[in-house]
Amino acid sequence: MKNLIPIKDIEIQRKNSVNDLVKQMYNSGGFTAKNLAIGVDILKRMIKDKNCLKFLSFPACIIATGTRGIIKEMVKGKLFDVLITTCGTLDHDIARSWKNYYHGSFFADDKELHKKGINRLGNIFVPNESYGLIIEEKMSQFLKEIYPKNKELSSYELAWKIGKRINNKDSILYWCYKNKIPVIIPGITDGSVGYQIWQFSQDHDFKMDVLKDEKLLSDLVWKAKKTGALIIGGGISKHHLIWWNQFSGGLKYAVYITTAVEWDGSLSGARPREAISWGKINAKAKHVTIEEDATVALPIIFSALLERL
Repeated sequence: MKNLIPIKDIEIQRKNSVNDLVKQMYNSGGFTAKNLAIGVDILKRMIKDKNCLKFLSFPACIIATGTRGIIKEMVKGKLFDVLITTCGTLDHDIARSWKNYYHGSFFADDKELHKKGINRLGNIFVPNESYGLIIEEKMSQFLKEIYPKNKELSSYELAWKIGKRINNKDSILYWCYKNKIPVIIPGITDGSVGYQIWQFSQDHDFKMDVLKDEKLLSDLVWKAKKTGALIIGGGISKHHLIWWNQFSGGLKYAVYITTAVEWDGSLSGARPREAISWGKINAKAKHVTIEEDATVALPIIFSALLERL
């Protein structure tokens, strides 16, 4: 029994910082609290590792919330080298650069909301003028400006060109453009921006070159000495990230944040140990799964990282 570590109670004092709290969460021993603290430790090591190519993947839904500000600060501070996300991230980042989303309720009457032209995303209300209408207006303008010199673009090139035109310091895409952080969107047509691209292509010879995105990822992972990732949620963003990292010898650092279960066989719920079996995470990797809503976990994680870094 002498090698066992005793559980310690968390003691909150006014002078405590977020980092102090996270350290106490580790010492508390359980349950998700300890995993969150382990995740901060792994991310600190990954970010400070100069030989590590750092990936961040996330679904678009969190960009409809204030958590967008955390992702923005991460790319502004160059904590990650590559982003992999969904088309909805472009949608929400463009829309919220000009219009507001609003507090709502999970229990609102969706039929009434539809009559009023309000779309519900969880407990966020998104009026038509704050989403489809403003995205159509801005993308039509952007594509007309981009098209004369660019008949074909990868998703990361398009993201940079959009970020340049957003020119708003609250925007994720703006900071990715400024810092030349590639934003890979494997499902580029699955969203409002993708629909606007399709519409524009009906009377212009404009195309998206998704294979150019893959060429960039191939060049990056094959050259990388080691790779690591913060993977928020699941779906296409998560899989695209871990798929490519099997060619780097597997991620050496991996932090998952998810609320999905693994017993239905979904990729979103699959834990790191499953990815190890595919070679997508290295067998010797530092890894953890934080089973928590990212809108709760990310602000705590980022605050603690800021203090440690």
